[in-house]
Amino acid sequence: MASQHAFVLSVAHVSKRFGRVEAVCDVSFQIQKGELFGLIGPDGAGKTTLLRMIATVLLPDTGTIRLLEYDAVKDYREIRCRLGYMPGRFSLYPDLTVEENLTFYATVFGTTIEENYSLISSIYKHLEPFKDRLARNLSGGMKQKLALCCALIHRPDFLILDEPTTGVDPVSRKEFWETLSQLVQHGITVLVSTPYMDEANLCHRVALMQNGKMMIIDQPSNIIASFPKPLVRITHGDAYSLYKDLQEYIHTDSVHVFGHEVHYTDKQQQPDLVSLRKFLDIKGYASASIEMITPSVEDCFMHYMGKSKMQA
Repeated sequence: MASQHAFVLSVAHVSKRFGRVEAVCDVSFQIQKGELFGLIGPDGAGKTTLLRMIATVLLPDTGTIRLLEYDAVKDYREIRCRLGYMPGRFSLYPDLTVEENLTFYATVFGTTIEENYSLISSIYKHLEPFKDRLARNLSGGMKQKLALCCALIHRPDFLILDEPTTGVDPVSRKEFWETLSQLVQHGITVLVSTPYMDEANLCHRVALMQNGKMMIIDQPSNIIASFPKPLVRITHGDAYSLYKDLQEYIHTDSVHVFGHEVHYTDKQQQPDLVSLRKFLDIKGYASASIEMITPSVEDCFMHYMGKSKMQA
């Protein structure tokens, strides 16, 4: 990540409402040049609305956005020439081939595929064998690669990606994030949104977002370090019943289901695992395993979401 303190993006007290729904509520944050910054949150958190305002597609109701030293409302034409934007839905031309789509976007920005090929070569090499295939006939992972190439073909200074790996297979997800890391090395600042909490660890900094608000903004390691209590993982085949019963335990502070396991924190600063074991045995969970674990970003998200609900 670049060490400069020049902010390429400054969002100040931005809000956006659709009827009675406040999609984005008083959001402020900044991104430095060369950062890979992640917006992490579930569907409906407000990520797409925020990205569309930064991309000059939507107007904020209140607040200001400055991108690449330009005002996002007044100077949208200048911003769009220097911005790469990949929306959440595949938005290229399905009736054009891979090569035709890429040529079209290069022409729109007054450049050619050859001029900026070095920037997209690591991605396009997977597409080149299918360059004569219609875009609609590509797999999900290949469509995302093509969309990224089209967003990059004019060598933008700032790249916005809205949930680029949603619905993409694990291998393609891994390749996609490796590509984003390489783009940062080319001097491109990247803002990416994702509902996948595990992808937070691949960003320099992240903002955990829910109900249109930023709950915390920091490096992933610092967010994990902020988790306030020791975390216990309890594994059992019937995780939902275990979750319901643990809510009745006298020492339970928080409990959340994660697949076939439950993550638990105790009201005491140090959980009494002996008493917890006895409670589980009495309730019929003698086969359940108990172990202390390091929190994940998802654990932190659940913690801050609960905290924000208490403050509301």
